[in-house]
Amino acid sequence: DAPPPVSLDSAVESVTESTTTTAGSSEGETTTTVAASTTAASAGLDGDWSIDTSASFAGYRVKEELASIGFTEAVGRTSDLVGALTIAGTNLTAVVVEVDMTTLQSDSSRRDGALDSRGLETGTFPTATFVLTEPIDLGSLPAVGEPVAADAVGDLTLHGVTKTVTIPLEAQLVDETTIVVVGSLEVAFADYGIEAPTGFSVLDIEDPGTLELQIAFVRG
Repeated sequence: DAPPPVSLDSAVESVTESTTTTAGSSEGETTTTVAASTTAASAGLDGDWSIDTSASFAGYRVKEELASIGFTEAVGRTSDLVGALTIAGTNLTAVVVEVDMTTLQSDSSRRDGALDSRGLETGTFPTATFVLTEPIDLGSLPAVGEPVAADAVGDLTLHGVTKTVTIPLEAQLVDETTIVVVGSLEVAFADYGIEAPTGFSVLDIEDPGTLELQIAFVRG
């Protein structure tokens, strides 16, 4: 079974699990601390935020028809991301994300290997990038634990082709040091010069596919 589509709830859960601090008391008991507050971020959010790769990934989701199985869903993801988010007041002024496409992994090593020279052709186009081109005005500082929806307008470079896109995003301030962002975008193969890698075992791949991302930004 393919992993479920990205969601803000699951992203926040994965971040809080990775940042949970567990310590034993003198009596052998454990204390778990999870950031879960509804108060506003008292220190503000100004500054640069970098990507925490332990709770981040980007990837694809496509429906395919296999000769021996029938219709299924293929999902490939990688946590090899670099980039930053910049906030000034209530505005997201800059976002840059670069993805190492050569490390995409799905449930099939054959599929992953084929993408080196077919489809995404990661051997020729090893990176994909997104660069925000229009600031995002949040209106007000979000409270910790408060979901926020926004559209990110920017340049997506994929398979060597750059297009202006609008990615619907959901975000949440998990605590005063962590912001989680999730989003997905349908991608028409022809827009980026991608030829679906069908063949003897892969009878058909549904077009468009979906780009998915889950990114945890941390201060510094």
